[in-house]
Amino acid sequence: MDEELQAIRQARLAQLKGQQQPSGPGNAPTDQNQQKDAQDELRQNMLTQILEHSARDRLRRIALVKPDRAQAVEELLIRMARSGQVLQKISESELIELLEKISGQLSKQRETKIVYSRRAVDDEDDWDL
Repeated sequence: MDEELQAIRQARLAQLKGQQQPSGPGNAPTDQNQQKDAQDELRQNMLTQILEHSARDRLRRIALVKPDRAQAVEELLIRMARSGQVLQKISESELIELLEKISGQLSKQRETKIVYSRRAVDDEDDWDL
């Protein structure tokens, strides 16, 4: 029984070591780059189908200034399209409305409230009898 358990452990350990090692020298980075390129191309194709030309141009300009904001909007648009919320191509004005909603939500999250709670302090003059 102990020998079988030990054999299973050895086999599992060998399997895990095989998974950790790349399939060949230098293959892993190129595979990752190819996957990233394929995902980027798929993303751009979806955005081409979702957005009108003027809206895509605006999104590209936003990406120059705030790449993280543009990426968040792209992800939101792709999710909306996959869930069936986008029935026609989104125009530039609709994109602007969407951006305003997102920036409004972000400003509400960043908004801080400062509350002053003042303690009542006994004044020494009150003790004069």
